Amino acid sequence: MRNLLLSIESSCDDSSLALTDIDTKELVFHKKISQELEHSEYGGVVPELAARLHAEALPRILEEIKPYTPALRAVAVTTSPGLAVTLVEGVVMAKAVSIALDIPLIEVNHLVGHIYSLFIEKEAVLPLTVLLVSGGHTQLMEVRDFDDIKTVAKTMDDSFGESFDKVAKMMGLGYPGGPLIEQLAKEGDRTKFTYTIPLSQSPLIAFSYSGLKNAVRLSLEKASKEEYKDVAASFEHIATMHLVQKLKKYFKKHPPKNFAIVGGASANLYLRRKIEELLEPYKAGLYLSPLAFCSDNAAMIGRVGVEMYKRGLFSDMDTVVSSPKSDL
Repeated sequence: MRNLLLSIESSCDDSSLALTDIDTKELVFHKKISQELEHSEYGGVVPELAARLHAEALPRILEEIKPYTPALRAVAVTTSPGLAVTLVEGVVMAKAVSIALDIPLIEVNHLVGHIYSLFIEKEAVLPLTVLLVSGGHTQLMEVRDFDDIKTVAKTMDDSFGESFDKVAKMMGLGYPGGPLIEQLAKEGDRTKFTYTIPLSQSPLIAFSYSGLKNAVRLSLEKASKEEYKDVAASFEHIATMHLVQKLKKYFKKHPPKNFAIVGGASANLYLRRKIEELLEPYKAGLYLSPLAFCSDNAAMIGRVGVEMYKRGLFSDMDTVVSSPKSDL
């Protein structure tokens, strides 16, 4: 009989469950129900609506894995960071499963999940320099081992993915903004609007998108609808070059051997191409999550859960709480 780990992800607007084979790391089952359509009319995630939709979707998915119940050996759940009201939906379910089946409970940090999205059904390749770009985070990390992760730079305000969402909202494009801006940018002129690269004169290895976002807002006030594609292209270019510029500065003292981009915004193909170009002189290996696992998903939580199970890193039922602001 298989030894399976159930994983649950509900940190934002994706309801997801997965089953991972503890011995082989095989992804036996994975399902995600997105809430993008429900939130699109608001231009972003409405936490209370997201929580209500999780309460409906998670039990439906759990019903599908009933045949695997005898093989479950542990349940892993995202407990931080994320939206408190949505995290709690997954935590409550995980506790119920743990009690009902008398199996261990495992708390997983969402950001570690993104790192291990690189290694779904694979052995981990470490050490690794990792750039995490998502709707909630932009940070650079040195991942030396499973329990040795150091954040070396992070955003001072908006995240890379968040800035795409906000620019898309300014244009009235809908939510999520990343894919919409990326698609529109393909038709535009990346040099039409000469936005300043954030922190270009600062020696700090840090990120910032609030100023760029404001510059885009000002240009949109004067731009015609026809010029929106040029705004999108120019914004995407500068937002990406900001990352490239800061990485280049960091690499002067810390040349990369293996580098990875993770998080929902890592699906951006323009970003991937520019990072590939940046890494060429270093002959560094580039690791990318499959597009299906860039955004929030339970498969990555399960992959971390397997590592924690093998290390015996289980949680006491009374200590498991959802924590919206827990970072690495």
